[in-house]
Amino acid sequence: MAEELLVATDLVKHYDISPALHFGSKVLVRAVEGVNLTLRKGESLGIVGESGCGKSTLVRLLAALEKPTSGEIHYGGVDVSKLRGRELRQWRRNVQVVFQDPYSSLNPRMRVGEIVAEPLEVHPDVSKGVDIRKRVRELLELVGLRAEDETKFPHQFSGGQRQRIGIARAIALNPDVLLCDEPVSALDLSVQAQVVNLLMRLQRELGLSIIFVAHDLSVVRHVSDRVAVMYLGRVAELGDHQNVYDVPAHPYTQALLSAEPGLARQGRKRIVLAGDPPSP
Repeated sequence: MAEELLVATDLVKHYDISPALHFGSKVLVRAVEGVNLTLRKGESLGIVGESGCGKSTLVRLLAALEKPTSGEIHYGGVDVSKLRGRELRQWRRNVQVVFQDPYSSLNPRMRVGEIVAEPLEVHPDVSKGVDIRKRVRELLELVGLRAEDETKFPHQFSGGQRQRIGIARAIALNPDVLLCDEPVSALDLSVQAQVVNLLMRLQRELGLSIIFVAHDLSVVRHVSDRVAVMYLGRVAELGDHQNVYDVPAHPYTQALLSAEPGLARQGRKRIVLAGDPPSP
């Protein structure tokens, strides 16, 4: 079995909603509730679930962009949730994020070369002795863009090209882990496969471990070695992608998979869950 790289133990994240929005009563939102998850070296772990189930919050916790209410996140035996200041900044070079929206995740006032170079400038210990401009041009070509694109601004690119820029920025520091938070959901269907194939190629070539969050069940089936199904902030089911898709054990997983397009052509019946999802 491959080495455990990123481990979440009993991870919890709660939010207090402003009383002003709820007529004076404080509301506790349980975004992530007791999640246990392990990412192994070199694997692709898919996370699926409906909107609001805690997928994106989990990604932000794993990237140390937010602090957990309780629980631990270990990377190489180090409790990440206890890191502060310089130690946390140095750790972040190991785990990078590809964000969902390629239109809002890139600074419109920065040229592409500046955007891709920014992580290298923030981490001079990594870029010491490196020709940053040369490295940026290499990264752009690695993700399928032209080296000359470094002088352009984000608005001069399509959504798929912008996501490639975001990916180039994410791999600039040679991270071990790439957290992909619905990286293709904002893209046209014709472009989604190109970006997914790029991520899979980079995983092979760079030896990345990837967490891939998506709504699209067919995409996760295609890219993942294992799949975690989230429901109401918890991991309802976790296993090899073949087992989860072909022999789902949890009723929610069964209902989720039954909603996959093309099910009727396979002669399988749609499962409809009774009741309403609980409010925050």
